[in-house]
Amino acid sequence: MKSHKITMLGTGLIGTFYTMCLHGQRGRDRVHAVYSRSEDRAKTFANEWDIPNTYTNMADAIQDPETDVIVIGLPNHLHEEAVTLAAAAGKTILCTKPLGRNEDEAFRMLEIVEKAGVFHGYLEDLVYTPKTLKALKSVQSGSLGKILWTRSREAHPGPHSDWFWDPKQSGGGVIIDLGCHCIEIGRNYIGKDIRPVEVMCWMDTQVKPIDAEDNAIGLVKYQNGAISQFELSWTYRGGMDLRDEASGTEGTIRTDHFLRTGFEMFTNVGLGGYVAEKAESEKGWLFPVGDEVHELGYTHMFTDMFEAMEKGEQPMENFYDGYVVNAVMDACYKSAKSKKWEPVDLRVWRGREDVDAQGAHSEFDKDHYLIKEELLPDGRKKVILKNKKSGEFSQKVV
Repeated sequence: MKSHKITMLGTGLIGTFYTMCLHGQRGRDRVHAVYSRSEDRAKTFANEWDIPNTYTNMADAIQDPETDVIVIGLPNHLHEEAVTLAAAAGKTILCTKPLGRNEDEAFRMLEIVEKAGVFHGYLEDLVYTPKTLKALKSVQSGSLGKILWTRSREAHPGPHSDWFWDPKQSGGGVIIDLGCHCIEIGRNYIGKDIRPVEVMCWMDTQVKPIDAEDNAIGLVKYQNGAISQFELSWTYRGGMDLRDEASGTEGTIRTDHFLRTGFEMFTNVGLGGYVAEKAESEKGWLFPVGDEVHELGYTHMFTDMFEAMEKGEQPMENFYDGYVVNAVMDACYKSAKSKKWEPVDLRVWRGREDVDAQGAHSEFDKDHYLIKEELLPDGRKKVILKNKKSGEFSQKVV
C-alpha cells in the first residue's frame, strides 16, 4: 500500500490536531517535515511528533525533496503564498479553512491549483464529523424529502491565537472564522449543486475590544428556495457549542457535536489539565470529548483526502467548495453593512442551472392538496385540505 510523506505548515492547535490525526488514521502516512516561523517551536513540535526535518523558511519546507503532500495549517493571510509555492512544486495541497480572506483571494488560489493540475483538498472538518456524515447519508437517500431549511450554530469564547483577532490577518471576525463551517454544512445538506443566491446577515461587536464582529446571525437563500441559517459567537461562555439541524418535507435531523453529547462529569478538584477545545474550566460540570480529532471530523476528512488522491478522484471538499464559501461570506459582510439582502457573486458556478423555487406540494386526491394530517386522541386521523381550483380550505376525519 502506498504511503505519503507530508510537509506540515504550521505548529499551532490546528497543526497539532492534523498531525495527531495523520499519524494515527491510516498508520502509514507521516509528517516528515514541519515549518514554523519560530525555530524553537519547530524543534519542539518535531520532537513531540518524531518529525525528522524542521524549517523556518516556508519555501524550503515545501520543496523538501522527500515529501509529496503539503498540509497548510497557517494563519489566513499566509494561505495564498503557501498555495502558490506548493503548486509550483507540483505537490498535493490540503488547505485548512477558510480558503481565503475573501472571494478574490480564494478565486486566485482556485485558479493556481487548477492551472498547475495538482490535487487540492479543502479541509472543512465539520462536514466530516461522524454524526454529520451519517445525517448526510440519510438526507441523500431521501429520508427527509426535499430539504427546506438548515440551521448551524457554532459558539465559543473566542479563537486560540492572536492573529484571529486581527482582521487584516484573518479577513474578518466570527464570520470568517466560524461562518465558513456553518455555510458549508448547510451547502452539504441542501445540495452543493444548488446555487446560493442571496444573503441577509446581522453582525455586531458586542463584547470584545476588536475591529471585527464577535457575533453574527445570517440567512443564506438557495435557488431552490431552501434557507440555511447560521448563528455564530466569540462571546459564548461555557465551552464550544456545535449544533446542526436539517428539516425537509418528510423529516428532521438534529445533531449536537460537542456539548451535551452524553459524556458529562462533575469534579470539585479538577482534571488537572486539558478537557476539550474551548473548555473554560477544569472544575465543576465538564463535557469531555472521548476522541476529539475523530468527533471533530479530522479522521474521516484525511481518510477521504488521501483515498481520493490515490484513486485519482475528487475529494468530498476541494478548493472550489472553499471558493463558494468565501463568496457567500463576502455577501454576508455586504449585507451586514447594507442591512439588505445581498446577492452571492460567483464568478464560476459548476452546479445545476435547471432549478426553481417551486414548493413541494402533496396531493390528497385529484381535487385537493394535502396541507396536514394528524392523529387524534381517539385514534382517528384528521386531514386539512386545500381545493386546487377554489383555494378553499377544509378538514375531515378519515
